[in-house]
Amino acid sequence: MQGSTDAPKQSSHAKRRMQKKQNKDTNADQKRADKPEADARKDQIKANTYTSKPQIVDDHVKESRDVSMASSEPTSKPDKKRGGKKDHAAAKQGQHFRDKLKAPTIADKDKVVNSSETGFTGDKEGWFDDELYNKPKAAHNFDSAKEHDYYFNSYSSHHIHEEMLKDTSRTLSYQRAIEGNPEDFKGKVVLDIGCGTGILSIFAARAGAKHVYAVDNAEVALFAREIVKKNGFEDKITVFKGKIEEIDFPFGEGGIDIIISEWMGYYLLYESMLDCVLWARDKFLNKKTGKMLPDRAQLYVAAIEDSEYQHEKRSFWDDVYGVDMSCMSTSLFKDPMVDTVPASALMSDACCVLDIDLVNMKQGEVNFSSFYSLKMNHTDKVHALVTWFDTEFGNLKRPVTLTTSPLKKYTHWKQSVFYLEQPLDIRKGDTLYGSVATRQDKVNFRELNVKFSYHIDEKHLQKHFFQQYKFK
Repeated sequence: MQGSTDAPKQSSHAKRRMQKKQNKDTNADQKRADKPEADARKDQIKANTYTSKPQIVDDHVKESRDVSMASSEPTSKPDKKRGGKKDHAAAKQGQHFRDKLKAPTIADKDKVVNSSETGFTGDKEGWFDDELYNKPKAAHNFDSAKEHDYYFNSYSSHHIHEEMLKDTSRTLSYQRAIEGNPEDFKGKVVLDIGCGTGILSIFAARAGAKHVYAVDNAEVALFAREIVKKNGFEDKITVFKGKIEEIDFPFGEGGIDIIISEWMGYYLLYESMLDCVLWARDKFLNKKTGKMLPDRAQLYVAAIEDSEYQHEKRSFWDDVYGVDMSCMSTSLFKDPMVDTVPASALMSDACCVLDIDLVNMKQGEVNFSSFYSLKMNHTDKVHALVTWFDTEFGNLKRPVTLTTSPLKKYTHWKQSVFYLEQPLDIRKGDTLYGSVATRQDKVNFRELNVKFSYHIDEKHLQKHFFQQYKFK
């Protein structure tokens, strides 16, 4: 991966995790008396330290391929709740894993491997159990994006644009890709989708673009017009406010030489801005010579240890000002956590689970199902999987890569963390493997449904289960 090797910026809870690992807990004896289970977990973590950082492959050349899946004897029947009623989640786990998955052979972790695991094949609608998302039904459904698309309003806030502009990894990567390649921009017609303050449009104009058409449906487009005017680019940049599908542009089909857009969301695909970028690509980009910036994106997964934070979040609900709210913790880890993950928390190597060619991909490819396989570098507990993405500006004289890896400099995307309901006791050299499926939500296309299966089949530990998550 290209990019800075500066230590990643840590969030408040990430710093707190590191401090707790270094400081002695003066109340440890009392906590042992009150919560023996929690203490046992903490003692296990304190007994283990990290001696080295895992290595993640830097070359990003990937291709999709299938691998075969072998099955073994059926698993045991699912447990039942008190009173003889079947536990829906347990029943689903039993049905899902009637055939245990053996570890797939993934010789190159930088190559995407399509999943053939039960529950991860066929049409995307069959990957998920929607009933699990609806338990418990504690509120009305306010997800109808068709009636009120909150997305554009959220980008009318000055604060979010300030945060993005202050993200030097993000902004300087785009600046290097654009202004660092004037040969690619000289005399070209450029379309900037989701222009925000217009900073990328100005980069393109300064790089020698013939004209830049900037589009944003949020109120910030009105400020972008003023910024363009104040900086003397009125004759080079035209700002449109509205949805790109509804704007009457002064150019026709194939009239754009370069499309630039900062469309990436958490977990790469959250918020689904990529959909309108691909729509504009198919309608306006020159089919023979057109370029996309960025033109490629890859999503990676690895395992992490995160005992302090997970225990803190679980135990908080046990006693809230004298009130037992423990039922709140049952669904605590169904929502992915977006946070800065310290490099020292990484437990394994990394595996690529998505690799998209933005010049040629189809819109449906944002729904995917892939295998992953992770080799453990330490003996400890695995509490979660972490994901991050890289985007490449490759079809340029001087290519640039923007990475959100926890091993590199902080970005406002941070990383996405998927907690396991129960941590896994793993040893150095163990392999944690499974599948990951992702689709756009049925009700609100800007949300994402994500499912991971988890398999470990070692002499000291055999576990086979899956969890569903939702970005919302």
